[in-house]
Amino acid sequence: MGNDNRNSPLGGPLKGVKVIDISNFLAGPISSMFLGDSGADIIKVERPGTGDEIRYWGNNKDGVGLMYKLVNRNKRSVTADLRTPLGVEIIKALVKDADIIIENYRKGTLEKWGLDYETLSKINPGLIMVRITGFGQTGPNSHRPGFGTLAEGYAGFASITGYPDRPPLLPGFGLADETSGLMGAYLALAALRERDQNSGKGQIVEFGIYEPLFTLLGPQVVDYDQLGIIQERNGSRLPFTAPRNTYQTNDDKWVSISGSAQSTFERMCEALKVPELINDPRFLDNRLRIQNAEALDEALQEAILKFDRQTLIMLFDEFGAAVAACNNIAEIFEDPHFIARENIVSVEDEELKGALKMQNVVGNFSRTPGKIKHAGPKLGEHNKEILVDMLGFDQEQLIKAGYSLSSPELEENHD
Repeated sequence: MGNDNRNSPLGGPLKGVKVIDISNFLAGPISSMFLGDSGADIIKVERPGTGDEIRYWGNNKDGVGLMYKLVNRNKRSVTADLRTPLGVEIIKALVKDADIIIENYRKGTLEKWGLDYETLSKINPGLIMVRITGFGQTGPNSHRPGFGTLAEGYAGFASITGYPDRPPLLPGFGLADETSGLMGAYLALAALRERDQNSGKGQIVEFGIYEPLFTLLGPQVVDYDQLGIIQERNGSRLPFTAPRNTYQTNDDKWVSISGSAQSTFERMCEALKVPELINDPRFLDNRLRIQNAEALDEALQEAILKFDRQTLIMLFDEFGAAVAACNNIAEIFEDPHFIARENIVSVEDEELKGALKMQNVVGNFSRTPGKIKHAGPKLGEHNKEILVDMLGFDQEQLIKAGYSLSSPELEENHD
């Protein structure tokens, strides 16, 4: 692509930022993944022997967890048992020159281990601690364990997802965790900006997994507060614009269509050769279309079934109307726009003995782009490099405590 500069030798925009990731599963590691994508140095700390449990999530190839390879790309892996004095000393040594530490343990866990912020900030007053928990550090639910699935229900997402005559639906991917990952990265950088431009001091940034998703759910709070409206499940329709739905073409494929602007709706009708819908009293403006969304969807679906998907998309392009294919992942791999934008990148991986493809870094910087340098590392792959060579821990002490300094721990413990 013409403006892609991902191979620039300058490094990403976060070059020089050091992040210690002691989190597990998804929300915390996604936060550090985004920071690492932009060039931050990420040291991921995992439990000796087993590592982050996400290594065992989802599909695997030859015993190697593929989801781990994606979420923990661009990171270096060291092991430390935080329940032991040696593990605590390792973390204290790591944070001495770190900018950010990310954790997602249950409330009170770090305090129990002697790794609370007060202790760590005495070692490094500029340290920023990002704390991601199920329900946050305060409030009556703060003691409860929490995962993304719980957050998707608790935040109100599930109650508006699905059809009115069927049960609430959870998303088919880790939506609450993923949005928390984005929020964690954003808040970490906001705190970093404040430290470097204003106070020179670190601070704690904490939130519950349900909170980013709750914020993204649209105008539900203001609608309920001002009008007493409770949004209900309504399939793919939205309560604030119409048409908005998925529609089937005559080759048994699907498209998604939105007519948010009046001009877009009119161009859609012209493309579908149903101009009479424009002046139909039920569909004259967006508010009327919302009130008559079911009838509108029926009329549009009838018109759309006259076309195969490719013809329909070309027709919409001709008229300047908005449409997109409802792609599955196999179709995405072949889509010329995904290919042109390099949205999927091939990464060589020693553990998998070849290349694997994954989503590329989001966003193109004209001078200092991010880049995927490598997929998620083997467990403890960087123990010697970091614990011994960089931090100066005694090699014999680490070996005696069960730390691998040569071959990957996962192989040693699971062969």
